[in-house]
Amino acid sequence: MRVAFFHPGSAFLPEIDAYISFFKKYPGVETAVIPRQRKVRNFAEIEWHFMGAHFKRDRATVVIHEYASASIPPFAKFKNTLKRHLNCVPDYRVFYNETVRDQFRFRDGVAHGFRGHGVWNYVFPHPDDSEKRYDFIYTGSIDPVRGFDRLLDCFVNGSLKDRSLLVVSKGYERLAERLAGHPNIQFAGPVPYSEIYAYIRQCRYAINFMPDVYPFNRQVSAKFLDYAACSIPVISSKYSWIQDFEQQYGGRYFYLEPDLSNLRWEAVSSFNYGGPDLREWTWEKQMERSGILPFLSRRFPDVFPQPVC
Repeated sequence: MRVAFFHPGSAFLPEIDAYISFFKKYPGVETAVIPRQRKVRNFAEIEWHFMGAHFKRDRATVVIHEYASASIPPFAKFKNTLKRHLNCVPDYRVFYNETVRDQFRFRDGVAHGFRGHGVWNYVFPHPDDSEKRYDFIYTGSIDPVRGFDRLLDCFVNGSLKDRSLLVVSKGYERLAERLAGHPNIQFAGPVPYSEIYAYIRQCRYAINFMPDVYPFNRQVSAKFLDYAACSIPVISSKYSWIQDFEQQYGGRYFYLEPDLSNLRWEAVSSFNYGGPDLREWTWEKQMERSGILPFLSRRFPDVFPQPVC
């Protein structure tokens, strides 16, 4: 049996690595990762689409749609409506969280579950004894809609211009060229998810920079969880999701002022940081929460006789 993961190629999808590792537990199950622009027919018994758009399906194939986020501005509601009406109907849906599900308002009765970002359970607890090559790290999207230039300006002209920043992302070539005269800002990536923790541990502080606007302020922060799994002090924008997370799972994080006026070395280096309890945030726990195992067991009982998490 083959499980094929179709993705748009524009987003970071560490969950694909987690899924591939997960399906290795089942004898006879092969996995493949396919960019959506590649045309294939009758390639796999299970097609797993990271949405996106998916208009036509093969009725003989089990189709899973995974929605990592709702649409972003501009015209977010209109985009969600188009996806709801134009995408084909799958056999199962996986949403990042309840907020994402509620934005699409599907009314077709298709079963669904939730699967947030996870961390590898072999990461923690772990002594933070790595050599520190950089003062700060930022991982993830550098899309202008997130206001990333404001953060960069602190390292170009602002209070941290004498401190180093490692940006782990992709599609940064033009930005790196523009900042070539500022050697304190270095770029790396794209980086396989299996290697991201090694980069994080080379840095003294990690930055979780997120605009306090919907849908960003309601989404699980993958980068934050990876930082926390490496026991690195976290500097973060102050927004709804991380405040709720802190209340439920603990930790202590340096919250940025909206104008970044407190992003100063003296302030961040003297703050008393603390890490959260991540036992409920392993990939195994997220797989269990998604409900995908009972679904697959019903469709393919000989291949997936019972959960193997």
